Amino acid sequence: MSAVVAGADTCPDYAPVFGYFGAALCAILANWGSAWGTWKAGMGVCEMGINYNKGVIKNIVPIVMAGVLGIYGLIVSVIITQSIAPPNNDQYTTYSLYNGYSHLAAGLCCGLSCLAAGGTIGIIGEVGVTGFGLKASGGKRFWYGMEGGDDGDVGRDSANTEDANKLYVGLLIMLIFSEALALYGLIVALILSQRTYYCEVQ
Repeated sequence: MSAVVAGADTCPDYAPVFGYFGAALCAILANWGSAWGTWKAGMGVCEMGINYNKGVIKNIVPIVMAGVLGIYGLIVSVIITQSIAPPNNDQYTTYSLYNGYSHLAAGLCCGLSCLAAGGTIGIIGEVGVTGFGLKASGGKRFWYGMEGGDDGDVGRDSANTEDANKLYVGLLIMLIFSEALALYGLIVALILSQRTYYCEVQ
């Protein structure tokens, strides 16, 4: 007959697995969302550069916002990892299942939120910056009229740029609210990661 150990059902040996799963999934999913958003938005910026090369630096905002998502995942993963307590000197696990489930939920919350935000930022960024380039250039390639143009072309270019700037404002608003999705997940993950219970083995 096996000996009954106090806290064995609350703090089993496999409890830290859930915590490490939470940390790993948070980093993986957040980086996945960051890479997804950077990939899609980067394609849009490259395509936009063919039509309106002057707006490349201005429209790099979606790529920066997508890159921030990976930082959210890194922050939560580090917090979770630092909260996973090793076995004590008596080889008993003090890390509880309560902690494991809480940290797993925190990792999934932040990771999946960053993944959703990354896809949203990437798609909006790709379509938005491409549309900005077409609007600013009037549908022409940037090398059109390089040898010279009339005053009418200058006036049309000014009007096109003004219309493109209006589109750019709407693009920024959509990107900000897309980034907020990841921020919501980060806030909830930070709250979840602070919910802890450790077993005290006599």
